Amino acid sequence: MTTQDLIPAIPSLHDDALAAALRHRIDRKTKPLGSLGRLESLMLRLGLILGTEHPRLVDPQLMVFAADHGLAAHGVSAYPPDVTWQMVENFLAGGAAVSVLARQHGLQLSIVDAGVRHVFEPRPGLLIAKIGMGSRDMLDGPAMTMDECATAIAAGKTLLQKRPGNVLLLGEMGIGNTSSAALLLSRLGGHALAACVGRGTGLDDAQLRHKLDVLTRALDKHPRATEPLAALAALGGLEIAMMVGAVLQAAQERRVIVVDGFITGAAVLVASTLQPAVLERCVFAHRSNEQGHRLMLDTLQAEPLLDLGLRLGEGSGAALAWPLLASACRLLDEMASFDSAGVSDRA
Repeated sequence: MTTQDLIPAIPSLHDDALAAALRHRIDRKTKPLGSLGRLESLMLRLGLILGTEHPRLVDPQLMVFAADHGLAAHGVSAYPPDVTWQMVENFLAGGAAVSVLARQHGLQLSIVDAGVRHVFEPRPGLLIAKIGMGSRDMLDGPAMTMDECATAIAAGKTLLQKRPGNVLLLGEMGIGNTSSAALLLSRLGGHALAACVGRGTGLDDAQLRHKLDVLTRALDKHPRATEPLAALAALGGLEIAMMVGAVLQAAQERRVIVVDGFITGAAVLVASTLQPAVLERCVFAHRSNEQGHRLMLDTLQAEPLLDLGLRLGEGSGAALAWPLLASACRLLDEMASFDSAGVSDRA
């Protein structure tokens, strides 16, 4: 597969005529101008992504990409690496937060084994796309070879191609993956590493200092990994690489991409560094309590819908934000205009 096949051209969605038509529809609803606040901006964005004055969200796909990280052996998480596969089982059993939210909101939940260090029995809801038994220890060498990274990206693209609908909600699971997200933000965003590193699954002060020390050594180990794909291979993880592929495919297909938190944001950071117009297809669900996430959102020039102090991951924030997208479309489609309702407009 060539780089051009791996990284498709993503054109800008800029369309003055469609934007003006959407703005006119929004402004003529029976309400004071701008009174629905950021829901109006969301209506406009959804219409532009889907290329219509009448956007409808169809068969939303909530995909949780899971993989293990070699760096987790260095104690960068408060939880042991086995929690990755145990949480995958919890997702599939319906007991995790994202499982509950997916049921509540009628979201199709799929768990993607991108590289979990465990052999799962095939079953409904599990997509086995394992590239390897986790990434390597990046203190010894790159987390992935360039071939493994490219294979993971290609797999993410293929997985999404096979899913119906016009919405992708991103989620992830992988003990140690806040470390990869922090490293990618520092390297690709040009930020000091200390500003990108947070407590992840709940580290105390001593554990946080240890995590920063380990990540500093990891970043110093790969000084030449400055281009997006090189940085992803050296510092990322299999689930992040697979999400990059899914994001690129979703953007190419003009699907709405609902971005969850810090780690899914890292995948979008890589994808948008490769193809900037990816960001025009994204709706950012929430601002998490992970230290680097605010910096990630600033780097992506993103304004999230929610700020609930979450730091769970899994796609939980994306699922919580979903009703706002559904409401925006219904308001645009079903709310009367001044003309249709016979309501007098402002003087």
